[in-house]
Amino acid sequence: MREFRVWPSMLYLLLILILPACSSDDDDLVGNWIRRSDFEGPARGDASCFVINRKAYVFGGYEGKKRLGDIWEYDFDQGYWTQKAVFPGTARSSGFAFASETKGYVGTGYDGDKYYNDFWEFDPTGNVWTQKADFKGSARYGATAFYINGVGYAGTGYDGNYLMDFYKYNPLTDTWETSISIQGTKRSFATNFTINNKVYVAGGLNNGDYVKDFWMFDPDSQSWVEKAQIADKTDYDFDDDYTTIARLNTVSLVIDGLGYLATGETGSLNSKTWEYNPDTDRWKERTSFEGSARTAAVGFSIDNRGFVLTGRSLSSLYYDDMWEFKPKDEYNEYD
Repeated sequence: MREFRVWPSMLYLLLILILPACSSDDDDLVGNWIRRSDFEGPARGDASCFVINRKAYVFGGYEGKKRLGDIWEYDFDQGYWTQKAVFPGTARSSGFAFASETKGYVGTGYDGDKYYNDFWEFDPTGNVWTQKADFKGSARYGATAFYINGVGYAGTGYDGNYLMDFYKYNPLTDTWETSISIQGTKRSFATNFTINNKVYVAGGLNNGDYVKDFWMFDPDSQSWVEKAQIADKTDYDFDDDYTTIARLNTVSLVIDGLGYLATGETGSLNSKTWEYNPDTDRWKERTSFEGSARTAAVGFSIDNRGFVLTGRSLSSLYYDDMWEFKPKDEYNEYD
């Protein structure tokens, strides 16, 4: 009987053929997404969100047939949702939202026919809505907004043209005044996040292009400072892989002093997750969003924990699931 030998080189080849291929590039990335209890309201996209103390609020949006005017409160400590007083204004999607220490504010938006510039306050203690002074800018949708040092800011968006203007709101006097416009590119459907009393505005759409310039707002000096662009814009190596950061309708989170972008769209749906370090002005890719790919979701951060929920596909699917991102955990496809 003839002896059959397996030489080391043949064994190596067999191992290559037998071993399974890596399932995805995310196997080498850090971060884990965990599905949490679903959002209790109807599935929707293009909603607005704000946080007061340890409760998150999701307002309005579009569910595929009609705009919505409901608002839902999430009790972070107890983990349940409660529907609150129905919005007395026109139901809408793609409005802006921010919160002071005790009140929530929503404004602008689109009802499927017209743009709005009205502005409303929600008092969670009394569970009541109050109409406030109209937003000083033009009626629009796709604006971005934030609250810092006792002042609310809202700007950019689309009113038939792409916009870069900003306005600031004083809750004590119920007055708006013109603020300094963001520099660089006009944009709609951008996002923002706040770290160490500085606000970072990223992403958006302008004339069919995905906005790549990235700006920081300093409320103390009332100035905008450009940061490294979120694209491969230099001859250095640090931004060679920045090809999937820029997008519109993305969600931003802040966890342990770092910023995160997740979900959104760049012609197709974009599930890539990126982490921003303000100390180095650099980005790192993290594990991609593990839920169904989506755009126009909402997100919030409480107690250094970040959540992404709702959203829509580019066709006719709307979502009501909620996911938590754990940026320091190893990826686990089974949880």
